[in-house]
Amino acid sequence: MAQIFDRSSNALARASLVLTGLIVIALGVTLDQLQRSPWVTRQGQRADQPIPFSHKHHVQGLGLQCQYCHTSVEKSGYAGIPPTRTCMNCHSQIWTNAALLEPVRQSWATGESIVWTKVHDLPDYVYFSHEIHVNKGLGCSSCHGRVDDMPIMYQENTLQMEWCLNCHRNPAANVRPTSEIYNMAWTGASTRSPVWCAASDAKPGTPTAQLVSCTTSDPAGGGDSQLASLHLTPAVNAQVTDVATGVLSPPPASYTKFTSQQALGEFLVQHYNIRSPRDLSSCEVCHR
Repeated sequence: MAQIFDRSSNALARASLVLTGLIVIALGVTLDQLQRSPWVTRQGQRADQPIPFSHKHHVQGLGLQCQYCHTSVEKSGYAGIPPTRTCMNCHSQIWTNAALLEPVRQSWATGESIVWTKVHDLPDYVYFSHEIHVNKGLGCSSCHGRVDDMPIMYQENTLQMEWCLNCHRNPAANVRPTSEIYNMAWTGASTRSPVWCAASDAKPGTPTAQLVSCTTSDPAGGGDSQLASLHLTPAVNAQVTDVATGVLSPPPASYTKFTSQQALGEFLVQHYNIRSPRDLSSCEVCHR
């Protein structure tokens, strides 16, 4: 074929193959980065809303709890969007003529719902339940970020499958005592902020998370402990009789001190009966 192709054609053929390979690799890397970028995930983007509702003002400034507006977060798969009536509980008395709140007043007068733009919008094929996550010790800020610092709500995390799996592979890194679920400032146990926890034996009909009591004050140091589970029972089932009074009372709980979030999380994972990472990472957990 020398009479058709010059000797230099061999070098050109090799160079074209190498160049094609580099283009394919570059295209793959570009597409991989693109599907992880905020342009696709909408991470950090502020959606246009009919009303510029400020979580920072209502949560941090006024001290409203999450469940005041999101009433179904503990008992439903969806956190729920508050109806106009919830807004009017306050705004029928204050800021009654504010122009920003005209859509609220219009909705109240006509009975038509306010059309909010959903910020954390999972694909339709993904099943996610707020109920199980909240009741198993996953805090709001773990997924939604510091909502109390957001004048305009935005998506803190990617919500992609790998982000979910990172937590499911090591749930101990994010699990916290149940009453700290709504504490946006919770940073976990550390040497500077230790946490003491105790667990009681399982009781029929009692959620496992309610059998654990935690405190951020040393139980042996005297004074009132700040229980990290407001509705939890004492961590020991047996009762002892006070010699002086003859009254039955629970004995002192045996608390364990935790100075790292991982150690605390592993304790809570065990006593909350959270499934193993292998079970949590199976496809049918989210894809039904």
